[in-house]
Amino acid sequence: MSDGPAARLQKLFEGHRLTPTQRRIAHCMVRGAAEVPFLSSVELAELAGVSQPSVTRFAVALGFDGYPALRRHLREVAPAEPPRAAREESYNEYQQAVEGEIENLRRLATMLADPSPVEEAGRLLAGSSPLPVLGLRAASSQARGFAYFAAKVHPDVRLLDEGGSMLADRIDAVAAAGGSALLCFALPRHPREVVEALEHARGAGLKTVTVADSAFAPVARYSDLLIPAPVGTGLAFDTACAPMLLGRVLLEAMADALPDAQARLESFDARAAARGLFVD
Repeated sequence: MSDGPAARLQKLFEGHRLTPTQRRIAHCMVRGAAEVPFLSSVELAELAGVSQPSVTRFAVALGFDGYPALRRHLREVAPAEPPRAAREESYNEYQQAVEGEIENLRRLATMLADPSPVEEAGRLLAGSSPLPVLGLRAASSQARGFAYFAAKVHPDVRLLDEGGSMLADRIDAVAAAGGSALLCFALPRHPREVVEALEHARGAGLKTVTVADSAFAPVARYSDLLIPAPVGTGLAFDTACAPMLLGRVLLEAMADALPDAQARLESFDARAAARGLFVD
């Protein structure tokens, strides 16, 4: 599978130390990869919510003479097609939101053409017992869903979906019990407590595996392995189909790395049948 526009942009930004403002521009460009080569610096600045000079400085930080040179480069490496907005102008806002999520899933599929990051994450998670799963606020449902299914195949999964002063204590308890890795779901808006929890986990000796909306998210510098999955922004509240699916992919990779996963599943099914847990 060939790289799409978003993947090519991601590679362009890799290896550069970007300021928070520049990461914001980069994130905006990745999310709108098909449209960016057609935008002026003023339009990109408005889209990213930054100043026009910030866009110029961003282009220079990437090694270009200015934004026009960056845009020429993008047009050379990206397929020449009209912006998606022009192709979808007949859609209503709900359809546009769905189409946006479909595009996010396509980007995730492109990223998974190289399965090595997910396989590495699966091995790290399988090798950690206990296995803490962190997700606060908007990401709590992602963490809870992963933890629910992971407990069917992993011997000791600990859900961390509440902040507060005891969060650090619970991370310390995982490390003291022999845990070696932590899985984090981090979605916008990024709570300060998540950043602090990741920093604390690394200080306690845990490897941090993070599912985030972007490789430029604030949690990136505190993550040993970050796998991005974009969120949808077409509605009043963000949609997270891609992060949810990536969580299930990580669950599959972890199960593949657990030698007794199938036996645990069969044991659970037998107990569920004996207790009549499900009506189907």
